[in-house]
Amino acid sequence: MTSIPEIRPNQSIALLKALHILTRDGKLNQDSRRKLKQVYHLYQFIEPLLNDVMLQNPDPTLVDHGAGKSYLGFILYDLFTKQQEAGRVIGIETRAELVEKSRQLAADLNFSRMDFQHLSVEESITSDTLPSKVDIVTALHACNTATDDAIQFGLKKQAKYMVLVPCCQAEVAEVLRQHKNESFAKTPLSEIWRHPIHTREFGSQITNVLRCLQLEAAGYQVTVTELVGWEHSMKNELIIAKYTGQARKNAQERLTSILQALNLEALQSRFCHNHQVI
Repeated sequence: MTSIPEIRPNQSIALLKALHILTRDGKLNQDSRRKLKQVYHLYQFIEPLLNDVMLQNPDPTLVDHGAGKSYLGFILYDLFTKQQEAGRVIGIETRAELVEKSRQLAADLNFSRMDFQHLSVEESITSDTLPSKVDIVTALHACNTATDDAIQFGLKKQAKYMVLVPCCQAEVAEVLRQHKNESFAKTPLSEIWRHPIHTREFGSQITNVLRCLQLEAAGYQVTVTELVGWEHSMKNELIIAKYTGQARKNAQERLTSILQALNLEALQSRFCHNHQVI
């Protein structure tokens, strides 16, 4: 196959074809070149975290929660883990057929330190097939509350890092809609979500604000940035949380105040937890 500058020397060509980044005849078209650029961009954020974790734990575990087709897990394993003497990548997914396909692809590629679990959120937290602690939790484009599920998993498993790219947040917007009339009487801030399109967009924005406060209250330092340029994807917010053990002093108070001010008390149990993580 003709050398392609974008492909790194150690990358699995078979994997790139299976993920449809390369065509069957091993070529890279414009669309797949953009996909590869996004993959590398995300990897640039995660590679330093893996290196940092390995300074303390030479056999780290990364869990991709709500893995889907395990696109992210495979790329991380291919670019990083397979070059190491140890380390595991585990994908957790509720759709059995996707888990089976990922298992088969890992076997075909001889990615022996990849594992895939067909588990619900609750099962993933308590299952004895997973370690009691993990080092990194990722969730790429996990829809609606699946990102919150990944956060809960990360908190319970005492993750050192969480890397989250949320997608399609609908739960908060729905609660805003349900209580819209009450909110009009309660606060002029309700004008922010009076129109349906604003309800959707503001609901998405405030969801991630609440998630960041939840993580800060649990002792994480949070960074929020763009994953890729907005011209590539509107589902673009990247949240990176590093456990420091130092909870932001007013994070829980701010979180509770926002829920009250926006008439979102129904979501108190989802976002307000007093976790002592590590």
